[in-house]
Amino acid sequence: MLRLTVLTTLLPLAALAQTPARPVAAGLKPQVRTAVAPPARREQLRVYLLLGQSNMAGRGVVEARDTTATARVLRLNATGQWEAAKDPLHFDKPVAGVGPGLSFGRAMAAAEPDAVIGLVPCAVGGTAISAWQPGAADAATNTHPYDDALRRARLALQHGTLAGILWNQGEADSSPAKSTAYAQNLTALINRLRQDLGAPDVPFVAAQLPAFQYERPDSLGRRINAGAVQLNQAVARLAQTVPHYAYVTAENTRHRGDQLHYDAASARLLGQRYAAAMLKLQAAAKPKAESKPELKTKSKAKPAKSRS
Repeated sequence: MLRLTVLTTLLPLAALAQTPARPVAAGLKPQVRTAVAPPARREQLRVYLLLGQSNMAGRGVVEARDTTATARVLRLNATGQWEAAKDPLHFDKPVAGVGPGLSFGRAMAAAEPDAVIGLVPCAVGGTAISAWQPGAADAATNTHPYDDALRRARLALQHGTLAGILWNQGEADSSPAKSTAYAQNLTALINRLRQDLGAPDVPFVAAQLPAFQYERPDSLGRRINAGAVQLNQAVARLAQTVPHYAYVTAENTRHRGDQLHYDAASARLLGQRYAAAMLKLQAAAKPKAESKPELKTKSKAKPAKSRS
């Protein structure tokens, strides 16, 4: 039986592990962050990188269900410690809230009862894909998204193995001018990550933009952002050209009132879709003799499109 050890003595920098988390969305009460030792066997810790901009970082309102720890689901916090995963997972901005990461982690843990799921939050709100390359900086947050993600990934991989990468980005590249190069840029990013992490076959799952971002009612009816539509088409087409890649749709999701960010329920639904797509890619990569885990979910997710 797999056991995790809760640390009763925390590292000095982990004072935050026993201090109230900063408030994010309306109604969130202070919560305790509990440091947890990773499993002794490195292969038991399945590491997943969470990359992108604000809809990966999460802006949904945090509710009680989001602050309850789930057995075998950890996150690498800002100081590089493993702790019980609770929302907000991310720390890119004070407004971080519910994103797809935690529901993804819970679904993966349910599907893999012998594994510990290690979530590595790296998303940075407001970043274009151009910020996700070596040396690039995001002035608004004083971070280097790609370099920071690589550093955090390598830290996590001291304790586990890389099992997958999730990507949720595109709002900053949804103009007609920028979206034309999105397929090329995302392909380059995937190849670079796989090369830099020494994982040429690691599964990569991206998400399309939601309709509420490119269909906005006006006095004449519906107004379509052609750039966002083109970006979504690019995300889908990569399933035909990039190996071990899948994408999920954002169908039937809602915004939190700003026509930009998912509400909490939609973020959780997206996490379920990410998990279904990830499990499908992982199953396809296994020898046929191995049985694939089943994802138990009530989500009415559309089947993922993938190329493996």
